[in-house]
Amino acid sequence: MKFINAHGAGGALLASVLCSVLLAACGGGGGGRDPILGIGGATSGGATSVPPVPQGAILPGAACPVAGATVPAVTATDPSNGSASASISTGGVAAGGKAVTASFSLPMNAASINTTSFTLAPQGGAVLVPASVSYNAATRVATLTTSSALLSNTSYSAVIQSSATSEAGTPFGCPYAWSFKTALVAGTGPESVNILASAARYGVFGGSAGMTNTGNQTVITGSAGSTADIGTIATGTSSITGFHDSAPSDIYTEVPGVNEGNVTGKIFTCTTSTTGPTNPTNGVNAASCASATQARLDAEAAYRNLAGRPAGANPGGNLANLTLVPGVYTAPSGSFLIQGGDLTLDAQGDPGAVWVFQMASTLTVGGPASPRSVILAGGAQAKNVFWQVGSNAIINAGGGGTMVGTIISQAGAAFSTAGSVIPLTLNGRALSLGASVTLVNTFINVPAP
Repeated sequence: MKFINAHGAGGALLASVLCSVLLAACGGGGGGRDPILGIGGATSGGATSVPPVPQGAILPGAACPVAGATVPAVTATDPSNGSASASISTGGVAAGGKAVTASFSLPMNAASINTTSFTLAPQGGAVLVPASVSYNAATRVATLTTSSALLSNTSYSAVIQSSATSEAGTPFGCPYAWSFKTALVAGTGPESVNILASAARYGVFGGSAGMTNTGNQTVITGSAGSTADIGTIATGTSSITGFHDSAPSDIYTEVPGVNEGNVTGKIFTCTTSTTGPTNPTNGVNAASCASATQARLDAEAAYRNLAGRPAGANPGGNLANLTLVPGVYTAPSGSFLIQGGDLTLDAQGDPGAVWVFQMASTLTVGGPASPRSVILAGGAQAKNVFWQVGSNAIINAGGGGTMVGTIISQAGAAFSTAGSVIPLTLNGRALSLGASVTLVNTFINVPAP
């Protein structure tokens, strides 16, 4: 199974290096997240996590300010800088790893050529690629060998740090950085199966806590003119607010002109409505509660299915401006963001292509003033996109944008923020196992299973 991360090749890296050089010269560019590469200096899950392109790094072919006959420099690399079709692995390397080499102008101190001074990282990812490093004194070539194959169609940055020294002990004049991109290797994603069972009919499921709507533009509907449902196993009389379903309608604490949410199907619940067939006089509808209870069990089974799949590729914590092929993607530090750009999912002509995003913690899309979207390309379908969220999901807090796929979270989901009048669209489902789901002027289009 192979994966794509297809935005920002060598040009973006070189631009970031230039920016870094300018910041260093002006005394700026402190710590934190790099605005171009989206990487920072924090530690992630115990793995080495450092900026792969240090401030002051020189571009391939540029002169180091302290260069000289006794100062070591890089004379050649493999893959070469700007290569757009590097292989993902090198023949003869154990476990299908990739060998990345740098040749030097002078004999080097072998002890200074190590995993600290020679590093490789995917562009946009903070965690370094696991690798070993060796130095051949006879050829003056350092080799970084990854522990497994690189990702397909992915940009990488390699760095020789200034801690490298010549055989005579002279430090490397300037950190040297170069970039390359791996070739596209066709692959397949996880199998396409209906893992949702009875939960597939729900556009929203409020777990054991309920559902809340604010605004009059919220509509939950199905594909091709079909209807869709919402549900919860909550038993509190105020656990559902701001919704009504199809005739004969149950109405749950709606205020005209304030919080009228239209459910084109039915509301399945274990509590009573304000008015309608399931009113307090008639009591809880046992069949409705049974359906909601089964949906909760099926949603949890789907969550376990997604969480239990082998960990997939690490695309970096921020998925903005990436194009991903089908596959399993695992958040490197437990959380995924889509901030600073949109995410594109490319099925490459396969309508059965499936994406699974695994995260132990949160999913955050957009922000109060910057809605972001997930874009489907190449025949991709919303029904085949799954977000397994270990805690809660926050989707476009300021409204607007289009989210895609089935979000199954342990601790609720929030769409937009109270007071926002810009509609937000979800082509998929928001299923919570525990905490409530809150909507503000949200269109939910539930795809057919």
